[in-house]
Amino acid sequence: MADQAHKVVALPAIVDLDALDVVRDGLIDAVELGPVVVDASRVERVATNALLMLVSAAETSRRNSFGFAIAGASLPMQAAIERLGLESTFTPLMKG
Repeated sequence: MADQAHKVVALPAIVDLDALDVVRDGLIDAVELGPVVVDASRVERVATNALLMLVSAAETSRRNSFGFAIAGASLPMQAAIERLGLESTFTPLMKG
């Protein structure tokens, strides 16, 4: 990541089905261009589909040989990850 500046994608407070299209579009553009940091600090509620979309974006970044990290995951987001049993998937992505 030292060679390229990373793109920050900030998640909204409510990441539900209504927000997915906007978040997805931002992630699609970002993961094709370089390293991505997802700012999850403002998340108050997150849908299962949104978490799975983040996993997919991380995999796309990996295939493109770009870094992908989730920064500052809020307590509600962490709780959703734990509730769904996705800790082992998200732990390597978490930063700060």
